[in-house]
Amino acid sequence: MDKTSTVLPKDPVAGLIDIPLPLPVSLWPQTWTSVLVATLLAVGLIAAICWLAWRHYADRYRREALADLDRIMQASTPNAGALELLVRRTALAAFPRDEIVPLTGPAWLKFLDKTYGGHEFSQGAGRRLSLAPYSPQQIPPAELGPLANLVRRWIRTHHA
Repeated sequence: MDKTSTVLPKDPVAGLIDIPLPLPVSLWPQTWTSVLVATLLAVGLIAAICWLAWRHYADRYRREALADLDRIMQASTPNAGALELLVRRTALAAFPRDEIVPLTGPAWLKFLDKTYGGHEFSQGAGRRLSLAPYSPQQIPPAELGPLANLVRRWIRTHHA
């Protein structure tokens, strides 16, 4: 027997050296400008969320007033007196009490026009609003619809 035939061959893989792996890439920003941008984005996002939450909280009286308006208009006999009361309550929620309470008649309609940005209260369908609580007669449904739409627009868009 030949001596070379009885010797087992060497393992060809045993002599290989492992390739060193690179260090893991960090997810943290590497430059100060990247840190600044990330910080500003985080602060901006937090500020936007806080502002949106505050607006949602501040506008809750509008959502309640719109729900009340829907209930008034779905009643079997909707009347303008209930609309006047709703507008007055909404104004008391949004504006200082001492500014709203003394207003009646044309001064009340002028205030509504000023906060709405139009003239529909003093010169349009809203004129019926100031006399509604004192009028024994019901407003016809043909006139109550435009008045309710005006009240809805005022609730949604009035500003201080």
